Amino acid sequence: MRFDILSILPGVLASPLQEGIISRAIKATKAEIEIHNIRDFTTDKHSTTDDRPYGGGEGMVLKVEPIAATLEHVTRLHGPGRVIMLSPQGPVYTQKKAEQLAELDHLILLCGRYEGVDSRAVELFVDEELSIGDFILTGGELAAMILVDSIIRLLPGVLGCADSAVHDTFSRNLLKHPQYTRPRTYDGLEVPEVLLTGDHQAISDWRFLASVRQTLQRRPELFRVVEFSQAEKKLLSRHGLLGEIERLVLKGEE
Repeated sequence: MRFDILSILPGVLASPLQEGIISRAIKATKAEIEIHNIRDFTTDKHSTTDDRPYGGGEGMVLKVEPIAATLEHVTRLHGPGRVIMLSPQGPVYTQKKAEQLAELDHLILLCGRYEGVDSRAVELFVDEELSIGDFILTGGELAAMILVDSIIRLLPGVLGCADSAVHDTFSRNLLKHPQYTRPRTYDGLEVPEVLLTGDHQAISDWRFLASVRQTLQRRPELFRVVEFSQAEKKLLSRHGLLGEIERLVLKGEE
């Protein structure tokens, strides 16, 4: 999969590409990532990428011409891709969206700055806008890296354990169950006995129930989009959880 990232501050993006899973994916040719400095595609001696907004107001706005020139350069060399702008005005990014984007061959990520981007650039070139949450960053670079990280780990052969991505938090809109490793006892806290039994079905049931309880406690609104199998419903019913979940869902629909 190929990622092209457009930014006026490419240095912000350099370090994450040299560490961890992203770096390993690049070295293993599972992903190709190139950062493009929008300033390189300006035409004036000051490499101007922004200007004051028409109508007045605070701050500066990224100009349409250098963005258009950068996009033209990328598509000429590497072909068209889905153009995504990181913006607080887009829908909130989710694990489901990451899975959809991981099916594509080429993503072009546009990082905004200052007070935003000339709306004509969005109208003419951007396929969709995405937000990583209801808060404001100084620019879209960190948000772009969040997209890259969350998508790359879904690509075949990137993670050491193929099942890791399948069982992650939000893989089915449930929070992940608690995890434990050595030592067995720490500061008076014991690893749950069931995890030491070697009984795979009992462990699987415990993890599922723990995941449900964790979600009930911390993110109950997620149950509005969770679907359970008949076997899972029976297990939840035996432990007195199904009725509580159904009441939450009905309450959310009122």
